[in-house]
Amino acid sequence: MRSIIDVPDLSTQEIQALIDTASDIIAHPDDYREACRHKKLATLFFEPSTRTRLSFEAAMYELGGNVLSVTDAASSSASKGESVADTARTVSCYADIIAMRHPKEGAALVAARAASIPVINAGDGGHCHPTQTLADLLTIHREKGAFGGQTIGLCGDLKFGRTVHSLINALSRYEGMRFVLISPAELKLPSYIKKDVLRSKGIPYEQTTSLEEAMPQLDVLYMTRVQRERFFNEEDYLRLKDSYILDLPKLRNARKDLIIMHPLPRVNEISTEVDPDPRACYFKQVLYGKYMRMALIMMLLKGA
Repeated sequence: MRSIIDVPDLSTQEIQALIDTASDIIAHPDDYREACRHKKLATLFFEPSTRTRLSFEAAMYELGGNVLSVTDAASSSASKGESVADTARTVSCYADIIAMRHPKEGAALVAARAASIPVINAGDGGHCHPTQTLADLLTIHREKGAFGGQTIGLCGDLKFGRTVHSLINALSRYEGMRFVLISPAELKLPSYIKKDVLRSKGIPYEQTTSLEEAMPQLDVLYMTRVQRERFFNEEDYLRLKDSYILDLPKLRNARKDLIIMHPLPRVNEISTEVDPDPRACYFKQVLYGKYMRMALIMMLLKGA
C-alpha cells in the first residue's frame, strides 16, 4: 500500500508512466470507464477548494468509481477535536483511497501513516501540492513536447506558493532546466529551496523583481496569486496583492511559443484580455489535472 505525499515520492520513470497513461486516457476515454468500478474515493478537504476537489471527484466518476466527500472541517469530526490520524483510520473503513487537503503542513503525511488505504496529498498548507505539479508537468509535456532545456519563469508569491515549491522540486530532476524567480522582496522563494534544490544540484537561476525584463527569455511563465489566506497581516497582503498583473502589453516581447500557466484561482494577476491568446494554457492545465488524477488513482489502487 502506497501513498503520494510529495512529488519526490515518484521516480521520473513513474512520472513518465503517469503522463503516458493520462495521454492514453485523453485519446481513448472509453477504455477507462470501468477502471475503478466498485471503488470509493474519500475527498477530505479541510480547506476551501473548487478545482482540486472537483477534479478528484470527476476523475473518480469518469473511472466508474464513487465518491465520499467532506468539504468543510466544521461539518466533520475535526470540529469536535478528532485528530487527523483518527480521521484517516476511520475513513479507511469506508473508502478505498483518500485525497486530503489540510491547512497544516505535514497533515497528509500523518494521515498516510495512520490510514490502511492509499492517501494522496491534495495540498498541505504552504508545503506542497503534488497533484497540481503532476497537472503542471503534463501541461508542459504536451504543450512543449518534453522536459529539459527550458527556462521557467515563476512569478508572484514564491514564498508561500506550494505549487511553485513542488514544481521546482519536480523540474529540478530534468537536465538543462533554468529558473527565473520573479517576486517582490517579501515573497522570495524560501532560502532552503534555493539551497537544497537549486544550488545543491547546480541548477542555474536568477532572482528579479521585473516581469517585463524577464519575459523575453522565458519558455514557460508560471503566474501565481498572492494568497490572502497565508498572510497574518492584512496590510502586507493589500500592499503586495497587485505586484504583478500580466496583460497583453507585457507579452509584446514574449516568445511566440511561450506557454502561460497558472494553478488558479486567479484574482487579477492575469488580465482576462490574455485568455484568447494561444499562449494561455491555464484552462488546459485544469483539464490536464483531471486526467493526471485519473492516472494516479489507478496507479495507487492497482498497487494497494
